[in-house]
Amino acid sequence: MLKKLMLAAATFVAAMGMAFAQVDVNKADQAALDTVKGIGPAKSKAILEERGKGEFKDWADFQKRVKGIGDKNAARLSEAGLQVNGKSLQGAPAKSADGAKVAEAKKDPAKK
Repeated sequence: MLKKLMLAAATFVAAMGMAFAQVDVNKADQAALDTVKGIGPAKSKAILEERGKGEFKDWADFQKRVKGIGDKNAARLSEAGLQVNGKSLQGAPAKSADGAKVAEAKKDPAKK
């Protein structure tokens, strides 16, 4: 019974580590890109083909070169852990350790 409990705890810790893993688009292979929520085999292949022409300079370069990556999709991918040159998309909502979204700016009281 204790062995099963320890195995379950180890599995949980490993899964949590993978859930918050950051994947750099300029360093990741296809398998790593596929782990990012919102990227499937076709999109990871397109990313790798474009990266073969040269690394992505920043998020704007990434969005310009990879078809189907607009502002909303880029924000979702960044939130899911995708990075370009080690940086998340500026302005994308960050996640706290418990997975909740962290508000980046307070609401403007004048807009009520």
